Amino acid sequence: MSKKAQSIVLVGPMGSGKTSVGRRLACVLKRDFFDTDFEIVARTGVSIDYIFDIEGEEGFRQREVQMIKDLCKIPNVVIATGGGVVIKEENRALLKSDVFVVYLSSGIEQLVKRTAKSKQRPLLEQSNDREKTLQDLLNAREGFYQEVANVVIDTNGKKLYSIINEIKKAASK
Repeated sequence: MSKKAQSIVLVGPMGSGKTSVGRRLACVLKRDFFDTDFEIVARTGVSIDYIFDIEGEEGFRQREVQMIKDLCKIPNVVIATGGGVVIKEENRALLKSDVFVVYLSSGIEQLVKRTAKSKQRPLLEQSNDREKTLQDLLNAREGFYQEVANVVIDTNGKKLYSIINEIKKAASK
């Protein structure tokens, strides 16, 4: 499969811009866009918060594994993943197979700012110290993001189109 036909998968911590970048990138590349969290909600008919409440994080992660399997079978799309997708070894193996993975890297300050108003993030909702929670999650996951990434793009202080142009350049090599 040539690089151009490969699907592009965005990974990174919550608040790194995966959905915003992915949606716009898909438009620019004239590809379909999928957000794993949105697709899980559409498939189950309930919110991610509800899945966490009923099935716990493990139940949600199992749904995420199935969603990644399903979406990675679709050629030539753009996929934004949830921040924790890299936790499961099964997902990391899928991400290292036939897709081009972009790690959107962001500093803690930017992540705190971007997630400040969100009410849809179960791991942050349970926290009294969002900054510490984000730092702990990033520390735990950074190695996994690096492991699956074909390219790492630092999003700090960059405009959307600048990030998209970097992804386009990296994916066409």
